[in-house]
Amino acid sequence: MNNIKVIPRLMIFAVVAQKGSFTEAARHLKVSKSSISQQISLLETELGATLLKRTTREVSLTALGSKLLERCNVLQDQVSLLFNDLDEAGIDPRGRFSVTFPNSLQSEIVIPAIKQLLSEYPNLEPILISDDKPLDLVEHNLDVAIHIGELPDSGYRALPIGSLVEVFCATPLYLSKNGNISTVQELITHRWITTSWQKAKTTVTHLKSNERENVELNEFSKCNTLSGAIDMTLSHLGIALIPDIVAKPLIQSGKLTHIAKNIQGPKWPVYTVHAYQNEKPIHITRFHQIICRSFDRM
Repeated sequence: MNNIKVIPRLMIFAVVAQKGSFTEAARHLKVSKSSISQQISLLETELGATLLKRTTREVSLTALGSKLLERCNVLQDQVSLLFNDLDEAGIDPRGRFSVTFPNSLQSEIVIPAIKQLLSEYPNLEPILISDDKPLDLVEHNLDVAIHIGELPDSGYRALPIGSLVEVFCATPLYLSKNGNISTVQELITHRWITTSWQKAKTTVTHLKSNERENVELNEFSKCNTLSGAIDMTLSHLGIALIPDIVAKPLIQSGKLTHIAKNIQGPKWPVYTVHAYQNEKPIHITRFHQIICRSFDRM
C-alpha cells in the first residue's frame, strides 16, 4: 500500500465521519459527492475493510472506522499545526498563559491538555484557575476560559468544544443499604447531594423514549464545589448528579455505580472562550484543539 497516496483519502474519510454525510462532506470540501464516494471506496479497498455503514439518510462508523477516526483526528490537528507553523514561522509562544475552568474538568481534561501544550510550546508559563463560578476574562486578566452551559451576552469569542451530560451516581455500599435505583420514583425518595449550580427542580431525559420530565429531587446537602459533592457521595451519604467525564473513571474503578442508567440529567454545551477579536495566538488555537480531542475520547 502506498502510504503517501492514502493520506489524502484518510483526511476525506475524517470529514465524512465528522459530518455524518457524503453530501455535507462534499459541500465542506467543495468537491462533488461522487468524488467523495470514490475516494472512500478506494480507501476501503486499499485497507481491505469497511469503514462506513451507508444508508439513504446517513453514514455511520464501523468499529474499525471509529478507531481510525481517532487517528485521523490527530492527523488533522498535525496538518493544521503545520500550516499554522508556516504562517507563523519564527513565532515562539512564551510567557504567561492563564486559563480558568470548572473544577470538574481539571483532572481528566485540562491538566492533560496543558501537559501536551507544554510539550509543543515549552516556554509557556501556565496559570490555572479552577473555579466553578465563571470568571470574566478582562477583569481577571485571563487568556482563556472553558465555559460549561449557555453563554451570556458578551463581546468575547466562543469556540464550541462539545457537551457533557450529568449522570446519577451512588456508591455500591449506599446501594447495598438502600436498594437499587432505576426509576424516577425511586430517585426522588433518596437523599440528593447537590452542588451550588444544581437545582432540586430539574429536567431529566428518559433515554429509551427520549422524553423529558421535570422532577423535584430530595435535596439533602449542598456543596459549593463538585469535588465536595463527590467526596460526600463517596462517603455513602446519598446520591449525586455528576458530569459524565468526571463520573466515568470513578465508575470504572468501582468507587461509584451509575444508577438509573436509562435516566439522564441535564446536558450542557462546553466552549473555549477568548477575548481576541482578530487572529488568536497559535498556542490558544492548539489548546482548543487538544481540549476538543479530549472530549471526543471521553
